[in-house]
Amino acid sequence: MRITLGVMEVADEIPFVSPIAKIYDQSQRVEGEGALSLSNCTYKTLAFCSKTKKMASSPLNQKSNFHARSNSLPSRPHPLVAQINEHLCRLKSNKSASSSSLSMARNLSCLTDLYKLVDNLLQLPITQKSLAQRCNDEQVNKLLNGSLKLLDVCGEAKGALLQAKEDTKQLQSILRRRRGDEAGFTNEAKQYLASRKKAKKLINKSLKACKFSFAQLENDGEATFSMLRELGGVTFTVFESLFSYICGTKMESKSTNWSLVSKLMSSKHVTCEGEAMYTNEFEKLDAVLCALIGNKTRKSGKMSIDDAQLELQKLESSIQGLEDAVECLLRLLIKTRVSVLNILSH
Repeated sequence: MRITLGVMEVADEIPFVSPIAKIYDQSQRVEGEGALSLSNCTYKTLAFCSKTKKMASSPLNQKSNFHARSNSLPSRPHPLVAQINEHLCRLKSNKSASSSSLSMARNLSCLTDLYKLVDNLLQLPITQKSLAQRCNDEQVNKLLNGSLKLLDVCGEAKGALLQAKEDTKQLQSILRRRRGDEAGFTNEAKQYLASRKKAKKLINKSLKACKFSFAQLENDGEATFSMLRELGGVTFTVFESLFSYICGTKMESKSTNWSLVSKLMSSKHVTCEGEAMYTNEFEKLDAVLCALIGNKTRKSGKMSIDDAQLELQKLESSIQGLEDAVECLLRLLIKTRVSVLNILSH
């Protein structure tokens, strides 16, 4: 019985002394009937250990672990992400819209706001960390090559608008100096249309050279990369629409030109809302000049050189607004590319 009491005393001190070691030490001195007492004590000791283990794993003792896991839950998306997605959807929905000065101005303005939002997003530490982890990613390198193509396209658009503005001013100046000289006007109008035709070919050639498919980049689901990929795609689409607006209709089609002139004459006395249905100033001027050269409207007296002068003024105003928008967009394109390069290099 003395051995049993000794073992019980050991069991009371289990939190401080290894129960297995104590039991082993006692078993070396126990013989005969003492073995039964030792066996009984061993059962009590193991039961105590099991109870202690259950207490340690109880929900109350895991309270701190529960709070640690809850802190790791994903947070809400940043408000900038929602605004960026809204602008992307707006530009995509305008993809098939008819090319006009009003629609082009809206698209360029929306694209400018989008790049400003993206620039703010790139300043966030979480965005920089996510992008920096892909500094050696092949898809990111292709994305950077695409951004260079966008800079080329933007430069071509700026050059095309500048050339169109110079041609417009030159034709206006000639019309003012040679008022009443129909023969001189006809020659200058032909030169203007020839310059327009040449500009169209250069635009189409440049656009093909700068062609880059952002949609072909593999999308692995990473948020920052996906956003930049979509940004590049909608930017290229907007510039394609701008080039389409500058090129206007094909001047080789005489029936098309006459149809455009008919629309102009039928809308000369309608409201501004009615005129807004047909607002591509490049197409208007091309149609008026072709019609005047062909003497189709001068016979009826419904179209004159004054009409051409009016369309030139409208076109010059539209070009100036688009030129300013493209210049602003070019600076933002450069800024975004520099920001991405800086993030990847750190």
